[in-house]
Amino acid sequence: MTCVTRLTLTNFRSYASVGIAATAGAVVITGDNGAGKTNILDAISLLGPGRGLRGAALSDAARSGGPGGWSVAATLITEGGAVELGTGTSAAAPERRTVRVNGAAATAAALGEWLALVWLTPAMDRIFADAPTARRRFLDRLVLALHPGHGRESLRYDAAMRARNRLLAEGVPADPQWLAVLEAAMADHGAAVSAARADTVAALAQALDAAPHGPFARPLLALEANAVPDDFQELLARGRAGDAAAGRARIGPHRADLLVTHAAKGEPAARGSTGEQKALLIAIILAHAELVAARTGRPPLLLLDEVAAHLDAARRADLFARLAATGGQVWMTGTDPALFDSVGAAVTRLTVSNGVIASTR
Repeated sequence: MTCVTRLTLTNFRSYASVGIAATAGAVVITGDNGAGKTNILDAISLLGPGRGLRGAALSDAARSGGPGGWSVAATLITEGGAVELGTGTSAAAPERRTVRVNGAAATAAALGEWLALVWLTPAMDRIFADAPTARRRFLDRLVLALHPGHGRESLRYDAAMRARNRLLAEGVPADPQWLAVLEAAMADHGAAVSAARADTVAALAQALDAAPHGPFARPLLALEANAVPDDFQELLARGRAGDAAAGRARIGPHRADLLVTHAAKGEPAARGSTGEQKALLIAIILAHAELVAARTGRPPLLLLDEVAAHLDAARRADLFARLAATGGQVWMTGTDPALFDSVGAAVTRLTVSNGVIASTR
């Protein structure tokens, strides 16, 4: 199991400087609203590829009134031993992220090879009624835990697509040879992105069928507009005029959508209540964690913000039991410590108040 045993935040959001020690298993962080609980989860999420659970600009993570720039460092315990990860920005380059692995410079994409992260936040409770972009982002986070190279392939696909869009938008005849190179790159990296997503959704659908659903609803999963046909490069070439007029590439895996259906009702998840949608999300997260643990032997690290809110005692007990069964580390937040009474014995309990983090029993 991979777990964070030490986390250090410097000039990060509400924290000037703080160190947190944790053990494997569950880490429960409680405190009042606005105390800074989510900021801790956000810091951990930035130890993976991407812009973290908030998806905010990097400069937004710098502490208000601080010197500018921020850093997050962590000690991971892995099967191969301890690994030191660090990331952050400087006041001189607030939107340029630096990454270090065991003291050596690395890319943000490389972080996915060390730490598989999946999170659930209150903002995601209505993800099924949100735009497809939100569901793609959620899906791609799930994919990364099974296919660490997915982030790299996605970045390269997006870079080629943006370059092609710029050429087509210039309003003058673009170099057809350069367009062909970019379209070949989109076809190559797009096929990898599409295949990784399809594999993850198929495996997750099987895991959901086999999982003990207990008090949580069972979701059915499907992908829409994800496939990259064999003639994708040719289709892009033929569609240049239309794409130029639209200002975007009209086909490709960047248009994919994750479709979720409430199995018992046979209705799209978007039509369910907020509580039903949260239950479906939790079911997906639980099945995914179990799938990753079974397939890779390395369960993902889960970041669950206010996950116990609005769950009754039976659902909380079932949730905590299944989280423990994955064997992975889980960081959870909440305002009421009593909500986590049934988490179990293997738990690190922390409280946050006025920017101070304290360990509790």
